[in-house]
Amino acid sequence: MTFTTLLGLIGAILVNVAFLPQFIKSWKTKKTEDISLGMYSVYIVGIIIWLIYGVLIKDIPIIFSEIIGLTLVSSVLYLKLKYG
Repeated sequence: MTFTTLLGLIGAILVNVAFLPQFIKSWKTKKTEDISLGMYSVYIVGIIIWLIYGVLIKDIPIIFSEIIGLTLVSSVLYLKLKYG
């Protein structure tokens, strides 16, 4: 693994960990009224496009990041739709 790949993976983890507090809070409180449905919907579309791009260029950090991001953001969006 190259330094550049490692750096990309670390960045991917850190960026996506930012969604954990929102998910945990929404899951525990079952309150999602302050979460923007539009923002999360557009964000998911962007993640899917980045994931496709990462697969096409075979870039592991992008693929890894977008899979994690898609999982976390989809989870928050699911809670928004369920409790919002």
